[in-house]
Amino acid sequence: MPPPSALERELQALAVHLKKVEAEYTMYFSGRTGRPPIESRAALERAFKRFGRTPFDSPVTRFQFTTLQARYSSFSDLWDRGVRAREEGRGGPFMRQPPAVPAPASDEVVHATAFRDPVQEMDKLRDLYDALMDARRDEGHEVVPFHRFATLVREQVKALQDRHPGDQVWFRVTRQAGKVNLSARAVRPPADDDHGG
Repeated sequence: MPPPSALERELQALAVHLKKVEAEYTMYFSGRTGRPPIESRAALERAFKRFGRTPFDSPVTRFQFTTLQARYSSFSDLWDRGVRAREEGRGGPFMRQPPAVPAPASDEVVHATAFRDPVQEMDKLRDLYDALMDARRDEGHEVVPFHRFATLVREQVKALQDRHPGDQVWFRVTRQAGKVNLSARAVRPPADDDHGG
């Protein structure tokens, strides 16, 4: 593997600098230091400006820089809001808030997809499976083998299409209060690809 170019080394240093300023702000917001790290941030800002004028030697380094820049930009916004809130005696984005009580109907939709025939749409079936199993893992539930999941989806699609011929079957993976659900319902396709008769 070729050694990193000078520009790549500078980018790595910039990433380290960003992490350092991030850590200093974290210490400030948690009350471990008395004032925000204004000097460190100003130096970081100058480094980003200098880099912005640098011609990049490859698309990879350009991508790495724009990724860092986007990260810095979102942090800057957060830091400014946090400092303002702290000066005004408000909570702000960094205060430890008591956990909010979720609204009863706040189902988070993790994934949704429609099938006519799951056997012919294996990519969609695999995506649905991955989304469901990732959500289950996140909540500490066991993972179901793919073949069992595929059989379940096929049976649900068949049962719903028997009752609603010509309809697509929509599946939704939702998450609410630690529970992960998979729901299915028949949906009439748009008129332009409706069947005749």
